[in-house]
Amino acid sequence: MENVKCECGHVNPHGTVLCESCGRQIDNVNNEEQKQVDMRYDGSARRSQTYNKTVIDKIWNFFSSVKVGVWLIVITLIASAFGTIYPQLMYIPNTAKADPAAYYESQYGVTGKLYYELGFHELYGSWWYLILIGSIGISLVICSLDRVIPLYRALKKQGISRHHSFLKRQRLYSESQLKGSENSLATVREKLLKKRYNVREENGNILAEKGRFSRWGPYVNHVGLIIFLIGVLVRSVPGVYIDKSLWMRDGETNEIPGTNGKYYLQSHGFKLDVYEKDSEKDVFEDALAKIGDGVLAKNYQTDVTLYERVGDFIPGAEPELKKIKDFAIRVNEPLKYDHYALYQADFKLNEFREMSFKLIEKENEDVSLGELTIDLHNPQEEYDLGEGYQVKLLKYFPDYYLNSNGEPDTKLKIPNNPAFVFEMYTPDTPEGERSFVAIRQNIEPNGDNQYKMAFSGIETVNVSGLTVRRDFSLAIIAIGGAIFMIGVIQGMYWNHRRIWFKREGDLIYIAGHTNKNWFSLKKDITSIIEGTQLVMPVDQVEDRKKQAKGD
Repeated sequence: MENVKCECGHVNPHGTVLCESCGRQIDNVNNEEQKQVDMRYDGSARRSQTYNKTVIDKIWNFFSSVKVGVWLIVITLIASAFGTIYPQLMYIPNTAKADPAAYYESQYGVTGKLYYELGFHELYGSWWYLILIGSIGISLVICSLDRVIPLYRALKKQGISRHHSFLKRQRLYSESQLKGSENSLATVREKLLKKRYNVREENGNILAEKGRFSRWGPYVNHVGLIIFLIGVLVRSVPGVYIDKSLWMRDGETNEIPGTNGKYYLQSHGFKLDVYEKDSEKDVFEDALAKIGDGVLAKNYQTDVTLYERVGDFIPGAEPELKKIKDFAIRVNEPLKYDHYALYQADFKLNEFREMSFKLIEKENEDVSLGELTIDLHNPQEEYDLGEGYQVKLLKYFPDYYLNSNGEPDTKLKIPNNPAFVFEMYTPDTPEGERSFVAIRQNIEPNGDNQYKMAFSGIETVNVSGLTVRRDFSLAIIAIGGAIFMIGVIQGMYWNHRRIWFKREGDLIYIAGHTNKNWFSLKKDITSIIEGTQLVMPVDQVEDRKKQAKGD
């Protein structure tokens, strides 16, 4: 598309509404019919309003629309609201994360099941939600480029000697007939400089400008929002954002999730301190009275040692660990190291750790034929009791329940309600006998067993729930938020003011424009022309409103 040449000789890009030099209207709109010049982008050519042929043009025009950007934001807000109906996966109890589908259904019924199946339990990390966030970012980038580049070009190239038609269609406009206008304009120039206007002169004409930087406020906002959205999106990049759970049983040494095997943690024990009812009367008497026979936690603490792996990672080999430091993790007192933070988040007292059984004859239960101890977190398949007695563990249900088919199943992998299917071999029963054993249950499939497994003891352990966090996106989000606030201040507390003085013989035209705060601009012009014979510009918009009311 060819450029457009104005009557003044200036060549303007195709699509320009007002000449960049003199301000004449160069599109097809009748100058007599247009009552006021559109100064939003100083009449400069925008790509979205100029090109609409190729696929790239159509994509550009789609995202450059403010309406599209607003609808994307509205859709994202509605989608975000769905994510708050029920707790997100990260906020449900850690014990339920092994089977979240069962948790949502048991807690919230059919709607909870549907909520899980639709993927709303992890909404903010879903692919379609990230696409929405990315689309808002694309819209912000294209909207900004479509407007800021032509605006910058128009403001930088704006002429001083503007055409009369341009000045006449400004909101503030007046004509003054006087002789010896040089003295009046000299006085005006001095006053403009005192008010810190940037004054430019050409052929006796004056352009006074102030606060142009405020025009970039909305685009600084956009830059801040784009950086903020980038900070949100990079959270999905592996290693940038980590929010994982780590359950530590007393005495265990586990790899810290999210560290790729670099750091390990050993738990020396979990401590729970509670307020005593008799010793805390003065301060916590009311709180203790409300809980009745319950306990009020005073402190939960996990004493740990942090280790770092030495040497290369070898699959299946025990890692060589170097001690870094000992630490007591308490609520709001996390262990921090190398950008990682481990918070005390939860605990579980007296979790089943080991269960012991003895093999006995049904007719003589006082005599034990052998004992076995099952590690509930790592059970063996076979247990040799000696003298020809052997027990096989056929099935193990850590959290036993009967499913919808009436068959034994497990809810979680945590031993909350362990149950076992044993097969017992003895010299008298070499073909074996089976028995189902659970808490307060001992069922024989055939009902004619000679032997059975009897519960003989249990060992428990305290478990500490820790949260592992690392977040490199916070700095990006903070920078984006700070830039956004700078743009808000820049656009709200300053305004772009321009005043034109054009001389034609003894006739002087005065016009003024601002992007907001017209009262302040009128006040400036009043003080500037005070003491001269220049006529105060009239607010043509207000005049038209008065005339409309009068009609």
